Amino acid sequence: MAEQELSITLHDSLSRIGAADWDACACPEAADRGRAHDPFTTYRFLKALEDSGSVGPGTGWTPHYMVVEMGGQVIACAPLYLKSHSQGEYIFDHNWAHAYERAGGRYYPKLQIAVPFTPVTGRRLLVTPGHEAAGRAGLIQGAVQVAENNGLSSVHVTFCTGEEAEAGARMGMMARASQQYHWKNCGYESFDDFLAKLSSRKRKTIRKERRQAQEFGGDIKQLSGDQIEPHHWDAIWEFYQDTGARKWGMPYLTRQFFEIAHESLRDDILLVLAERDGQAIAGAMNLIGRDAIYGRYWGCTEHHPCLHFELCYYQAMDFSIAQGLATVEAGAQGEHKLARGYLPVTTHSLHWMRDAGFADAVGQYLEAERAAVEEDIEILTKFGPFKRTEMEDHQ
Repeated sequence: MAEQELSITLHDSLSRIGAADWDACACPEAADRGRAHDPFTTYRFLKALEDSGSVGPGTGWTPHYMVVEMGGQVIACAPLYLKSHSQGEYIFDHNWAHAYERAGGRYYPKLQIAVPFTPVTGRRLLVTPGHEAAGRAGLIQGAVQVAENNGLSSVHVTFCTGEEAEAGARMGMMARASQQYHWKNCGYESFDDFLAKLSSRKRKTIRKERRQAQEFGGDIKQLSGDQIEPHHWDAIWEFYQDTGARKWGMPYLTRQFFEIAHESLRDDILLVLAERDGQAIAGAMNLIGRDAIYGRYWGCTEHHPCLHFELCYYQAMDFSIAQGLATVEAGAQGEHKLARGYLPVTTHSLHWMRDAGFADAVGQYLEAERAAVEEDIEILTKFGPFKRTEMEDHQ
């Protein structure tokens, strides 16, 4: 039977595609009414970014969602954005931009297949089951063609899966390796079960940190789904603004995003709040996937010893153990996570440069960087908190 021709289109709004077609590609595993592998590429999450004005005019993230159809059926899609800067990506290419522009080129705008402001590994080339090869090829070739036709410098696919990175490399994109710290649930029945796997010194340190955190003078609560009430978002917004102003210069998300999240995303969300006298003084926001919990935002109005570690790391581990989740991903960077049981793992991205000479230079850099990342992961893993006899479970 002859291969059917693919049709590739771009859309400035998810409403032009529709939830059913998008989620059939983004999270087919959720057709059983269970959780998506991760919520970040679901229609509801990306639509919340769009409807809240967190992406779109004035943000530097202009949506051009890509859709691949075969025989009139949507078989693949991707969250594609035209970028006028490199903020909110967490796979850093600022040096590439500076070098390109010093050589007389124009690096921005560029094309980015990504979940905005979200350093979480997941599928970026979203395909319906059975159309993986054709769907991925259509998305990658389509994005490159759009860049070629419009004289754009580059195409980037960030925080994709290892499988997608391999597929993209076979299609001529350059693969990049980066690093994060994740916690692995090795079938623990309790937090003490996890602590038993650590060296004595690390175990004592973590117990001390948890005791110190509890001394802030209030209670720590975990809230999800209908337990989350509208007033909780007032506190989360205050925390988010403070952290965003200090880390990024300005928060990426608008206040309206959190209002929409309350309506359409709160079943995907775990809030961990430190409250005293009914007032939240610190908090962390996590999103929940089928097999993992993802730490996203943290902030506080009062500083207390070890409260950050408790709300962001240890509470997420408690939740993972209670719910039988395999992994806690606590966000980008942070070697301080190592002592708390979060070990280094490789993350992946794909890159294409229109200028052949610049692509050669970037390719050489990525090859050296990849070797350095692999070496760092090997060394850092050896400095983890686990007993030597337990390290095999965490390789």
